[in-house]
Amino acid sequence: MIAVRLPQALPRRLAFRSALRSAVRPVLCLLPLALVIVVAVRHWSVLAEGFHHLATAQWPWLVAAAAATCGTWVAAAFTRQGAVMERLPVRRLLATQFAAGAANHLFPTGLGASAVNLRFMTVCGVPLARSSAALALYLLAESIARLTLLTGLLIAFPGALRIGSLLPDGAVGPLLLGIGAVLAVAALALLLVRRLRTAVFSFLRTALGEARSVHTRPMRALALWGGSLAFPTLQAAGLVAVGMALGLPVPPAYMVVAYLAATVAVALVPTPGGIGSVEAALIIALVAAGGPVAVATAVVLAYRIITVWLPLLPGALTLGALVRLKVI
Repeated sequence: MIAVRLPQALPRRLAFRSALRSAVRPVLCLLPLALVIVVAVRHWSVLAEGFHHLATAQWPWLVAAAAATCGTWVAAAFTRQGAVMERLPVRRLLATQFAAGAANHLFPTGLGASAVNLRFMTVCGVPLARSSAALALYLLAESIARLTLLTGLLIAFPGALRIGSLLPDGAVGPLLLGIGAVLAVAALALLLVRRLRTAVFSFLRTALGEARSVHTRPMRALALWGGSLAFPTLQAAGLVAVGMALGLPVPPAYMVVAYLAATVAVALVPTPGGIGSVEAALIIALVAAGGPVAVATAVVLAYRIITVWLPLLPGALTLGALVRLKVI
């Protein structure tokens, strides 16, 4: 009886799974749009004030800021391609970066962009372990590039930021203690939990192997590190353009330093796309660079309108289309 029932049950299970996928996929396509509406309603006052400042700005500089924002998606596509050995389809890769930008602003701490790109690479035939390693390599390269740019600019322009105004009195000690405690807990967990240790070491071996393979191909290495440097540079250039459009009395190099310092500072804050935390950190950093509070606030709001809110709806629609077309 068992031998007879199994072949009959299997088609029913497959049919049920197919029907479930057909029912869930339209919901997944509409989910990004629904999240955009929710986020926009929650931040409506910020949106209204940001658009008000845009209306009073010099439009050629705003066009430059928009062009720099578009360039960040190209830079991200180069970096993603440089982190993996397989050749990824160019148009779908670029569309995925645009969609990932929207996902990144709807979910905490970059999880949205990471999930979109991980799914895209696996659909393109890259095994899950190597896709995860490529994702880690991308994040590492982008972090190293951002910190390198910030360090170099701080050396070149030591007076760009009044660092003392960025942190409350007595905050350095507790911050260092907190970082040390987190590292100690992580090390203890690795020592005591064998499965975790095995999984982490296995991942590290895969990631190191992927990194070695990528760096044996000069074009891949150039795409990885060139894109990693271009990405934060273009982001900072967008802020400089908006600052010029609104007459912020801060030298462009100081604005770049302020942007890099602010984004590094909020990297550990788990808010969707840094919404709220990035604005606050950017305003504080621009004021620390010598800008008036009112103008710095206007610049940050206008900048976030251009880089986050205007691309958010088309990015969400692109995300839904990619899900529907099974690109991700």
